[in-house]
This record gives sequence, structure tokens and C-alpha cells, in this order.
Amino acid sequence: MPEPLSLIDQAERQCLARGVRFTPIRRRVLEMIATSHGALKAYDLLDQLAKEHGAARPPTIYRALDFLLEQGLVHRIESLNAYLACHCPEHQHGFQLLICRGCGRVEEMHDDDLGTRLVASADRHGFSIERQTIELEGRCQDCTSQAAVMAENAQ
Repeated sequence: MPEPLSLIDQAERQCLARGVRFTPIRRRVLEMIATSHGALKAYDLLDQLAKEHGAARPPTIYRALDFLLEQGLVHRIESLNAYLACHCPEHQHGFQLLICRGCGRVEEMHDDDLGTRLVASADRHGFSIERQTIELEGRCQDCTSQAAVMAENAQ
């Protein structure tokens, strides 16, 4: 997984190549998301940004998030109503998110075969997929191991 600063550098290069403005507010919102240990909700971002920019209001955050989503730099986790930095924004295909119910960690996964099969199946139904996000909830390896240890100790 790339370091957050390299994600910011990559975002700058991508925005420059696309001819879109990577404003200081957009950059700061991406930095906050990229350095967090889990997904962040818009109002968590607003609280952090307001400490630095007293004039920050909900539209400020939502405009920045909309931009970052359009550029493929962040993902919106629908089930959590939260945002996560995309660690491979050059990837143009669908993705899957592994969401741990234990610790809240979210990991991005790319199973291109699954994406291809979903597109083919949708095509057979006359449906054109515009965006593909699959959220898988469960427990990460650490939480699963920890639960096993706790169960073993309880016996």
C-alpha cells in the first residue's frame, strides 16, 4: 500500500494530467482521508478542517469529496456513509471493499475476474454498469485471530 504522501503526489500528477484543479482544500481533505486508519465520515472531516480553516462549512467538504470521488481518488463506503482513500487511482475497473466489523479497518481489493463476470452478466440483461463497488463485511485476520484467542482463553 503506498504511503499517504505518495498518494498526494500521485493525485497532483493525475489532476495536472486531466487539467483539473487540485486546490489546497481538496488536497487537505485527501490528506486527512489518506492518513486516517479507517474510513472517515464527512462531518469528521469537517470537524478536522474547521480547526484549520474556521470558515469551513458542510458544502466545503461535500464539494471537495465530490471532486475527489469524480477523480477516483477516494471511495465512498455506502454502508458506512464514509470515505476511504483509493490506493490505486490509476485502476479503472470495479473494486471490492473488505470492511472489518471488529476494528473498522477497510481494505480495497481488486478481483478483475469478478468485475469482468459482473459486467458480462449485466450485459446479458441489457444493463450498462457505470460504477461498480462491492462491500464485503466480516472480520479481518487480526480480529478473527483475537476472537479465537479470547474463546480459547474462556475455556
